[in-house]
Amino acid sequence: MSHGHPTGTGRGAERTPAFGVPRQRTTPAFPEPDPFAATVTAPDSAAPKKPGRDRYLDLLRTIALVRVVVYHLFGWAWLTVLFPSMGVMFALAGSLMARSLKRPALGVIRSRVRRLLPPLWVFGATVLTLMFLGGWNPLKDPDHGGTLGLVELLNYVVPVGAPPFPWHLGSTSGLLENTWAVQAAEVLWYLRAYLWFVLASPLLLWAFRRAPWVTLLAPLALTAVVGTGLVTIPGETGNAITDFAVYGGCWVLGFAHHDGLLARIPRYAAVSVSALFMAFGLWWASGHLGPDGWDLNDIPLAQAAWSFGFVVILLQYSPSWQVLPRGLARWDRLITLSNNRAVTIYLWHNLLIVAAVPLIDLLYRLPFMQSPGAESFLDATDDWWMFALVWPLIGVMILTTGWVEDIAAKRRPRLWPDGRGSKARRARQAA
Repeated sequence: MSHGHPTGTGRGAERTPAFGVPRQRTTPAFPEPDPFAATVTAPDSAAPKKPGRDRYLDLLRTIALVRVVVYHLFGWAWLTVLFPSMGVMFALAGSLMARSLKRPALGVIRSRVRRLLPPLWVFGATVLTLMFLGGWNPLKDPDHGGTLGLVELLNYVVPVGAPPFPWHLGSTSGLLENTWAVQAAEVLWYLRAYLWFVLASPLLLWAFRRAPWVTLLAPLALTAVVGTGLVTIPGETGNAITDFAVYGGCWVLGFAHHDGLLARIPRYAAVSVSALFMAFGLWWASGHLGPDGWDLNDIPLAQAAWSFGFVVILLQYSPSWQVLPRGLARWDRLITLSNNRAVTIYLWHNLLIVAAVPLIDLLYRLPFMQSPGAESFLDATDDWWMFALVWPLIGVMILTTGWVEDIAAKRRPRLWPDGRGSKARRARQAA
């Protein structure tokens, strides 16, 4: 007996619908930081600190990545309220971008794009190969307009727009269920939004340092216009602008954190105002529930307001750890690994969730599973079996493709960069 893929189109979204897809439920410091990694972002006015990673921000990055994987697997709408991962990730990236823009803007943008694209190319080449082997022809795809579909394939090279993909490929009884291409390609909305923010950052940072409050609140105002139906922009252009608006406030909050603006606001005032934003977000969501209820990814204005307030509180309490405190130290290597391979984990996790389904189905063929009770138990717990399986699959992908992130960063390739070797080297130097 086989069970269906739990991340099909019947589940909720990790974000506002994009690419025309109904969303599924789905170490020591480096000279040039990773584009997705959280690093020290102390205010310019703060006392100098020893160089190193900000482990608090690294911890937030890891929590955000784990939450994204869990959400896409189980589809629990309440996770979007518990921890708005995408807002947190954009805020951390914005803080890092502000730090980097102390150097000439063109060089910073070139570095960010260089670090982002090679992992995307490996992912895109794999997904497109599987699509073509499955019989997909973009020239004949009714959703992509023939020759235009070929041009749109360039979004697998530079993600400025929406990549084409077949809505259904293969059959429901095939090795992969027939919406696997949708599940694989849908994560690319984040890379598109990230690239847009990187390209806009020199102008955004210039505006923020001249009119900080206007620049900080403008994305929320834009979301109130394009994310509520007041003004409708059709197609992928509308999706991209909505993404930019919803998470623009969080990106600019990263600027505020780096420049020390948040640190200059009394904590009680920052938390009180943030609570008002979050309360407004929940109030708005209560009157605009989507197909999956309280899933904030279906409610742009609620997502923007809740994420904004949530991120302010996280960054206001930022302790800037050089070393994880004792209670978290056991997770140090995992946190280091996830930050060093954040792009790989994010790009591949959805496809690996899909790939886990046929592996779980093999359990039904075991002799001791040939009873109604055993099958019922496996049916009832298949999501948890997938949860247990997807992490080793992610580990395999880190080993086989993660080193591309090092090549993109012009570093020596490493198979498993969890910081263990660096710690041993520092211990020898100290001795």
